[in-house]
Amino acid sequence: MIKPSDGATNVPSNLTIERRSPERVMRLERMGSAHPTRLSFLRTLLRRVNDENWRFERAAWDINANGVGHAVYKAIGPVRTYSLIVFAHDLPDDQRSDRVIATAWDATFTLFDGEPTKKDIDRLAENVPLQEAGRIDQTELCMGRANRSVRLFDHVIDHLSRGLQPDMRELESVGYLMRTTAVYGSGKFGAVDFSLITSRPELRPCFQVEMLAVWLFRSFTVDIINHMAKISGGDKMVPLGAQEMNALGVGNSTGLGMAPFLVRHPMLINNWLLAREEALVRVRNRPNLTLQDHSNLKDELKRAQRNARNWISEHPIQLQKIADLQTDLGKVEALLCQDLIQNAQPWNHVWIWAENNLTLEGQEAFLAILLECNGPLVDGLADCMDANEHLGTVIDGSIPLFKIVHMIEHQYAWALNVDYNLNAASARFWYVSEEKLEPRLGERFEEPGQELELPLDIGRMVALFYSALCESDPVAVLADFLRSHPTHRYIARRVLMMSNHPYGEVQDNLIDQSMMPIDLLRCKLSFFGATHFDPRSDRWVRISLFKGQDYPNFDHQVTASGSQNA
Repeated sequence: MIKPSDGATNVPSNLTIERRSPERVMRLERMGSAHPTRLSFLRTLLRRVNDENWRFERAAWDINANGVGHAVYKAIGPVRTYSLIVFAHDLPDDQRSDRVIATAWDATFTLFDGEPTKKDIDRLAENVPLQEAGRIDQTELCMGRANRSVRLFDHVIDHLSRGLQPDMRELESVGYLMRTTAVYGSGKFGAVDFSLITSRPELRPCFQVEMLAVWLFRSFTVDIINHMAKISGGDKMVPLGAQEMNALGVGNSTGLGMAPFLVRHPMLINNWLLAREEALVRVRNRPNLTLQDHSNLKDELKRAQRNARNWISEHPIQLQKIADLQTDLGKVEALLCQDLIQNAQPWNHVWIWAENNLTLEGQEAFLAILLECNGPLVDGLADCMDANEHLGTVIDGSIPLFKIVHMIEHQYAWALNVDYNLNAASARFWYVSEEKLEPRLGERFEEPGQELELPLDIGRMVALFYSALCESDPVAVLADFLRSHPTHRYIARRVLMMSNHPYGEVQDNLIDQSMMPIDLLRCKLSFFGATHFDPRSDRWVRISLFKGQDYPNFDHQVTASGSQNA
């Protein structure tokens, strides 16, 4: 459990304001309005490489006139070097697909532990382009693949080859030259298991391997576009400009495959949300707001407004959220024109105002702004966001059943308030498609396959567990109950685990007919640091990573000054 002293610098000594309750935070509607913050994993990476003066080298560029070959990018830290090895491919348009079951891509890559030899690159050249059909080993930390945004890719090459910079409106409308369709790590396809490298300080924070790989890959996307423009335009060609580069991140196309993660890793999710909520309450407890703070708030608001103006989507739900956000940020601007410095508990004053005046979208954006202006209070919490999930596997069988009943009534009132006998409340089921090899949502009363249902219907399982407990001897112990009711073992373990992890459970019915999977996706992606969420349906979304952030500088040290709204 995070304490006020954890990861703290200048934390207020008298914390009288408490964190937001899980009942408020862990609802899908709010989770689906989450924004990236200073605690997002890509921001953690950028702070580290800046603070530790990491160096970067493009160690190899062996790409031919057709855009085929390999490149190597080195990230040189104070203790270790990591190398991104990218393989570029000449992919026919009819083979380009963002689906997990695709077998060919525009680029494939792996993050190598150390500096690869020619023998390493030759071995990886035979395996990484195959992705699932290939195998990597313990020197590889992750493996991924990406496809071009063909229209923008061609637009940029055309302009650069003629000595022109591309249209900024085109860049902003897409936000990336290439988008990843998967980045696999932690033991998949032979990659090193995360448990073997978790002792390394630079890799202990969540998803630092994947963030480093994607950040270095972003440099490749610019290098390959410049390379292809040079091939096309010769001496007329100009390289992509700094402003244009800043407008581009690395895209990602994410569907239902990511959604179950938030359910399957409750201890980890608790620590992510707990760190963010602790950060907010530390800010709210600050006793004063200085003139410099006021200026910083205005600067961050301007960045947030620019981000909202450039946020493009065609999905009706997201369009409404963007409109709400723009309106809300206008209200914040009016607030910041007032004299806030003389208010008692000024930071809490502005937060209470936000809760009373802004939509959920605006509230979560304002939370990000407040955290951005309070780095010394917030940044250390990034070290508190990982979890040892093995600690949650033991079931204490000595607990009497009446105590379990009380736990459920206290922690899972939201689950007990649903009538799962109604078709609408049990309308869907989660399963893994044999054809697509991805999690899918089935319609329970319209499609076959319920026997393949994944245990993601937490609310319904809790309700069934509770009903069975209420029919049992209240002073009997859990071990005896599970001996005669073994089907409840999974949910019993989860209920016990959640007694110490209040933010670990999504407090909504995940099989309801009105459930929006994109709310789950957005919550997780916001912790990665994703921006410009663009739902393509209620089940998949495109986003951009590192848009507006600095690139690794291969001439001098990287800086990490850009905010999440840059």
